[in-house]
Amino acid sequence: MVNDSETPSCVGQVVQILKGRDGQKYAFVIGQIDERYILVADGDKRKFDRPKKKNVLHLKFMDYVSQEVRQSLLDTGRVSNSKLRYAMNKFLETQLEEQSKGE
Repeated sequence: MVNDSETPSCVGQVVQILKGRDGQKYAFVIGQIDERYILVADGDKRKFDRPKKKNVLHLKFMDYVSQEVRQSLLDTGRVSNSKLRYAMNKFLETQLEEQSKGE
């Protein structure tokens, strides 16, 4: 299912979903199927065991990579849903801080 022959550079990166039911929500890249499709999960609605297959054209890649999520995926090939939720909360806090500095 996931192409394990090469490690995608975007694993652990936060993406904003632009299209579909989950539009305007954030998730982590947890795998890459090919150059067009990736797997995303957020640990809350989309668990690690049932990731969503998304077209990269329907995503906005953010400038944030969670090293905790990335290391866990690279070391064991898995990441806990609680770690995904924790990392997402950490990302959202940094987003709020950046927005408040901009005002």
